[in-house]
Amino acid sequence: MKEDFLHFLWYHKLFSTRQMKTVQGEDIYVIKSGEYNTNAGPDFLHAQLQIDYQIWVGNVEMHVKSSDWYAHHHETNKDYDAIILHVVWEHDAEIYMKNNQPIPTLVLKDYVHHQVFMNYLSLRVRNKEWISCGTQIGNVDSFLLNNWLEKLYIERLEKKAVLIQELLKQSNNNYEAVLFWLLAKNFGLDVNGDAFLKLARSFDYSVLMKVRHDQTLLSALLFGQAGFLEEDTVQDPYFLALKKEYAFLKHKFKLQGVAKHQFKFFRMRPSNFPTIRIAQLIALIHDYSHLFSRINKSNSLHDFYELFAVEVPSFWKTHYTFMSVSKKTSKKLTRSFIDLLLINTIIPMKYVHAKNNGYFTEDVLFLLIKEIKPEVNSIVSKFLSLKVKAKNAFETQALLELKKNYCSKKRCVSCGVGIRILKDKTYIRFNKKS
Repeated sequence: MKEDFLHFLWYHKLFSTRQMKTVQGEDIYVIKSGEYNTNAGPDFLHAQLQIDYQIWVGNVEMHVKSSDWYAHHHETNKDYDAIILHVVWEHDAEIYMKNNQPIPTLVLKDYVHHQVFMNYLSLRVRNKEWISCGTQIGNVDSFLLNNWLEKLYIERLEKKAVLIQELLKQSNNNYEAVLFWLLAKNFGLDVNGDAFLKLARSFDYSVLMKVRHDQTLLSALLFGQAGFLEEDTVQDPYFLALKKEYAFLKHKFKLQGVAKHQFKFFRMRPSNFPTIRIAQLIALIHDYSHLFSRINKSNSLHDFYELFAVEVPSFWKTHYTFMSVSKKTSKKLTRSFIDLLLINTIIPMKYVHAKNNGYFTEDVLFLLIKEIKPEVNSIVSKFLSLKVKAKNAFETQALLELKKNYCSKKRCVSCGVGIRILKDKTYIRFNKKS
């Protein structure tokens, strides 16, 4: 039993309100259950109750056991002086206010429908499945599920927006600089993302703007800062030219680079080598000035596929590293990679800009991500096996948020699907083997 189940019951009024009595024998009637408080302090604020014949307005605190009041040291906390009701699952100790009068206490389990508690046990306690509602989620009403997925996607977008807002503060609201930093991070993917972000932030953005028009200078800056120009054995003319230019840039702008060992090559496909991703990033930055402005004016998937169809410097068409020659390939960004950039960088950036400037509309932004094919990963595949089929990236992102921040954390009482199951009096499913 967890306190969040008590919060769930109280918030949704899933208990019998007839003939309720406190442990002290007083009649109690809930006029208003109060405002759910997710911050520090009492669980529900500004509740309105009738205890015997007197109306009380104040706060409600909840615990699994009455004695938890003392275990949490509420008796010494002034925030709990205005408690008018202590709601518990088990009453194992009398709790007193500062005037030595017992706090009115309600044992909620005496008034909860037995089936609701069985549903809770099935989901939270006796369940060993990949997700607690694994045998039910595929049968949940599609309208309810779709609404919940939409809320989940917005939650995920808001979390991505937190980093963007912080970077905007650090850059004095420079969207172009923040876009470069985040593009770099996402060009590095999961394995090299942090190293790429360090690389992008290892010099002032103004330096990038001063050299971006010259592809050789731009290449020297990024490869030099990444530590890839430190080899003494490479004699390729292109490498030597970059090394010479970087020495000049390093002295002129007093640069300090990122340690080369932070970039990982091991067990990676050559197309994902850090050297290739840096070369692709160079092509993008070189081809477009004011990239964020261009991105912000684009709203169709086709526009973005064209925008990101850049050509890497010619050297990289026949190399994966500075030291190895390969068969000539264009090494253009694939559509699946562009989709990742859209999901993780472009759409969150557009979302933040729209919100900050007061013109955000869900329809326009959501239309773009709904054009993107569903992502392919183990979590999406597992949901598919449970008869939850994602039609696009909007839904796969929502499912990732559902698994990571609800299912894995057993937050069934906060989940739209979990709430539906818990409130369903016809739902019975015990794991009889447990």
